[in-house]
Formats: sequence, structure tokens, C-alpha cells
Amino acid sequence: MCKLLPFLLALSLLVACGGDSKSDPPTSVPPPVITPPTPEPVDPYQQKIDAARLLNQATFGATTADIESLVEQGNEEWIDEQINLSPSYHMPLVEPFVDNEDFWRSYRISAWWQRSLYSEDQLRQRVAFAFSEIFVVSEFNGVLFDSPEALTNYYDLLIKNAFGNYRDLLEEITLSPAMGVYLSMLGNEKPDVERNIRPDENYAREVMQLFSIGLVELNMDGSIKLDSNEQPIPSYDQDVIKGFAHVFTGWHFNGTTDETWYRWWDNFNLIDTMVAVSSFHDTEEKQLFTGVLLPANQAPEQDLSMALDALANHNNVAPFIAKQLIQKLITSNPTPAYIKRISEIFTDNGFGERGDLAAVIKAILLDEEARTGHQLAENTFGKVREPLIRATHMWRAFNLTYVSERIDMSWPEYFFGQAPLASPSVFNFYRPDYGPIELKANEGLIAPELQIATESTMTNTINFFAWYGLWRNFSGDIADTNISEGDELYLDFTKEVNIVEQDGAQALLEHLNIVLTAGTLSEDAITLLVSAYDEDNQQNIESKIGNLVFLILSSPQYAIQR
Repeated sequence: MCKLLPFLLALSLLVACGGDSKSDPPTSVPPPVITPPTPEPVDPYQQKIDAARLLNQATFGATTADIESLVEQGNEEWIDEQINLSPSYHMPLVEPFVDNEDFWRSYRISAWWQRSLYSEDQLRQRVAFAFSEIFVVSEFNGVLFDSPEALTNYYDLLIKNAFGNYRDLLEEITLSPAMGVYLSMLGNEKPDVERNIRPDENYAREVMQLFSIGLVELNMDGSIKLDSNEQPIPSYDQDVIKGFAHVFTGWHFNGTTDETWYRWWDNFNLIDTMVAVSSFHDTEEKQLFTGVLLPANQAPEQDLSMALDALANHNNVAPFIAKQLIQKLITSNPTPAYIKRISEIFTDNGFGERGDLAAVIKAILLDEEARTGHQLAENTFGKVREPLIRATHMWRAFNLTYVSERIDMSWPEYFFGQAPLASPSVFNFYRPDYGPIELKANEGLIAPELQIATESTMTNTINFFAWYGLWRNFSGDIADTNISEGDELYLDFTKEVNIVEQDGAQALLEHLNIVLTAGTLSEDAITLLVSAYDEDNQQNIESKIGNLVFLILSSPQYAIQR
């Protein structure tokens, strides 16, 4: 039979060709010509809008230059380039002033503005800011308030690890002296019944509740696991807290020894990683999660490594961290399917690595829900813009110009109710599950950022747009203005003035609609704003542009990032 098949195949070919193989050789039949469909024409305006949407999610605010660059590169290439850029650390901007008599938080905040507005590694800076609201350290601690350099160093830790591995980030956070002071792990001692000393449980609680696994067991899509009584299953109990508290004993300022443990001033060091002093570490057996038992007589470093491994490998970590990052960057109410897709990337980046933050961030930004959610879920997709990021966007979009040695905006919480590393507690400025009562009860939706949307902060934010946008702007050469060190921080409207003079108010509004709102202004709104511009004959061109910018930044269309 095997020999017959080739013969039958040859015979069938001869019949098909209608002749003898010797006198009439078969001819090849050319494949049919298939005309590919004509590709949809690319709409340059829509391309810019799509680019602006991604930039508003991934940076401190879209700019014209970044929009053009992203359109040229494409989403994935732009993200890859951002991930591979060298980190722009904050400490180099702070160190020159450490010995100044007036050295205080203004230098730290100034460095944050500088990097957030002008650094090329915008994605890294934006992710670090998101992490600063998850792995919280705050200056509202007596020691840290007087040590801006310690807080700057901690923020640089987040910048360094923004695209690293979650497990490495968790360890660096744990051993940071700023965190050690803030959540009282530094100087934590082993039990001593006679002296009534018990290990401090503060960091043990917060590292689980806020930095890794959360309070209740989660499915991969972020939904809560329920027991047989339809009640949430706690992810840990008091015994687990106690076990971790005993793990976190024996760590102190870098350079501390047995002799200097209680003389903390001899080794006071809020920059270098904490070190272990074995004699103050509990060496008893420690029960952590079910199936995780640390044997007795281990060194502090061994206990710490095994405990952090247990946290980093817990099933909750992927959905717990993934959902919060989606909320910080993309939308407050991600679908379970979106969370699950990102959780799976967290669990395995495709190359067997767990906790690859670069892969997680890239997947969050490129996910179909991130890119098209504003169209598919028009009424539920998006997030309230944080007031501080509304400010960075305005200043980035219009090239904030100043003439002194640094940006002196020292108390942003006055305008925005928030400032970098200055939350009122370890729970951040707002909780990730917060939602106004009616919205949460009636629609099942949350809006975390609205927790700081008080009458005071909303009014002051609008006043900020007026003071630093409507009334402080120029165009042309800065040398031709009267801007001085005592009267600085101006918006540069040179580009906008050129657009109006060349193409009119309609073109200006189309430009602002891209850069500021990523296309969310309705045609009616644009028509109304064009009319307002054309009918204003009392002000100069810069003031008229400033008025439009103020109205847009104060609008509901801008308040929601879509």
C-alpha cells in the first residue's frame, strides 16, 4: 500500500493535466491573485488624541513634543524606550543644599517638581509616584520631618526599583532606615519577659495589609474569596502578625553594634540600609502562614529572606498590587478580566519570572481595556485626576519657566491636599477602595481620589490654575519679559500664540483638546470656547489663551482622566 500511494498520486496528476507525461508535461497553475484590502486611512488628529491618552496615563502629563514622539515611535516602542532610560534620581538635586542653614522640605519638594516636570524618564517617575502612595513613608514623623534627605533617598529607592522585581523592592523598602523609623521596625528587639519587651508589630501589620497581600484572600481577578458562610476569608491573623514581628527584630541603623544598640545617636544614619545585630534578634522558631515555618537558630538575614519570600510568593500579591497600579495609572474600576490579565503577567512574565514590574507596567498600559476602555465602558471607565498631577500637567504642557535656581513651591498640599511623601498616615491621602456613599451604594463604583476632594482643596486647586496659569504667562523670549526671582513660575504660551496667529482660535482649541483633555471636549464645548475667545476684545492674546486654559483645567471634562 505504501508503494501504491506515490503511483496513484502521479496518475491523478496526469489525468488532471489531460495528457501523457512524455508528450504533454503538466503545467503549474499560478495561485489566484488576492488583492489586499485597502487599509483604513490614518487620521493624524486621532493618532495624537490616542497618544495623549497614553501619555496622561503614563507620565505627569502630555506635552506636544511627547505626543509627536509617541506617534512616531508607536506605543510599545515608546514604553520600551522609557523602561530602558537611565533613572533620574532626586538626591543629586538635594545634596548641594544639605549644609544650608535653611535646609528643609522645600529642597526636597523642589527636586520632586524638577524631576516630575522635566526628566526624560517620565514613565519611571510616574510609577515611582504611584509606588509612593502604596509603600507609604511620610514626613509626618518627628524624625523624618527634619530629614528631607532621608525622604529623598527613600523616593530614589522607588525610582530605582520601579521597573525591577517586586521581591527586591519589598526587601529594599523593608531595610530602608526611613521605613524603619516610620513604622518602628528600626530598633525592634527580641522578647524579654523580665524587661516587659515584646517585638513591635507595626511593620509586621502594614507590610501585609498595605504592601503585599491585603486583609482578605483574593482570586486572581481581584475578587474576594468567600468561605462556606459567604464571608471573606482573612489573609492573616494575630498569630501570623506575631510571627512576622519576631522576624523583624534585631535591625538598626547602619553601623550599629551590640555596644551601641541603645546609643542610637552614635550611628544615626537615615541613608544607608539598616543592618542586623544578632544578639537582639529572636532566634526561636516562627510560624508564619500555613506551611511556612521558620526554623530556630537562624540568623536575622535568613529569617528576613524567608519571610519576604513567603510574602512575595503569596497568591494575593499579584491581584493586590496589580489592581492598585491599574487604579493609580488607568482607571478606578478595572474589570475583573483586566485585573486577572495583569495578575497573570505578575505571576509569570512569559520567561518564568515572578514579580517583573517592568512587564507588569507595560501590560497595564497596553492592555485592551487601557487603550479602548473609554469607548467600551463610556460611563464607568477612567479616574479622577489627582490634584497634584493636574498641576504637573499644566506646567509640563506649557513649559513652566522660572529664573531662580529651583522651583520654589514648598507647600503643594495647600492647593492640592497632597504633597510627595507627606500623607497624613500610612494609609495614603486616600484609600484605594474609597467611593462616595451614593456612588458606591447605587452604582457599585469607587472613586478613591475623591476622598481628598474637599471644598477647601477643590477651591484651592482652581485658585492655583488661576494664579499660576490665568495670570502668570508670557510668549516669546523670556529675556523680553519682566519675570524676576521675586515674581516667577510662568507658563510659556509661545506655541499657542503662534497657532492662533497662523490658524485662528478653532485650531487653538483643537490643540488644547489634544494636549489637555485627550479629545474629551465635546464639539459644543469647543464651539463655546472659540466664541468666548473671539468675542473677548479686552485682553491681550496671552491673557485670552490663559483664560481658555483656566476654563478647560477647571472643567469636569478635564477632572476625569479618560
